[in-house]
Amino acid sequence: MSMERMPEGPPALGQVPSNASDAALARRLQILSTEHWSLLATRSLSWNESFARAGMFLTLLTGTTVALALVAQATSFGEGFVLFAVLILPVVLFVGLATYIRLLEINNEDYVWVRGMNRLRSAYLELEPELAPYFISGTSEDPSAIYQTFGSLPDEPGSSDSGLFHGFVTTPATIAFVDAMLAAVLAAVVAVQVKMAMLTASGIGVVAFFASAAVLAVIGYRTTAMAHLPPAAESKEEVSP
Repeated sequence: MSMERMPEGPPALGQVPSNASDAALARRLQILSTEHWSLLATRSLSWNESFARAGMFLTLLTGTTVALALVAQATSFGEGFVLFAVLILPVVLFVGLATYIRLLEINNEDYVWVRGMNRLRSAYLELEPELAPYFISGTSEDPSAIYQTFGSLPDEPGSSDSGLFHGFVTTPATIAFVDAMLAAVLAAVVAVQVKMAMLTASGIGVVAFFASAAVLAVIGYRTTAMAHLPPAAESKEEVSP
């Protein structure tokens, strides 16, 4: 009876069975998919927080408006109404400003998550290049590809996502408009409280509105521009010879 001898040592590189490469490919896909789902979940949490923060602020504003109306009816817009407005409007304005800043941060975070998902799609295409025609989202980290993932086409003619128009219809811009109006009302009420004429108080309110809107617009522009900067590691690689 003959006995079979076991092969000595590991097989040569060319003799590695195909199931080993398939297992490595499956492991890579599993890691990439796990990271992709993690980014999706994080993005969903960010959007939920965005809606919750905006809703909380608008609910507070609605309650404050109702309270001011009741106090105005009870005091006939007297000194009690002015004092109540001066005390409660700064609180609402603070919540509005905090909401605006947080919404800007969430938008920047969302840009990062989308950029990460585009990087993962690029890795998918490196593994399976023939799947490229089936991706409608961006597959690179270029700004145009990131906007493609957002469903925005700023470079298309007639697109409403281009220019300054899109900036006016975003959620942070809407909250900023309400904040500027609150600042204007508060400034006018304070002016009335110090015995200024109604016309002068109205002028102060208008100036406060445009000044607040300008400051918030500058903050929003700078914050949004920071999200488009490359990571520090990439910047160093570009500078290094």
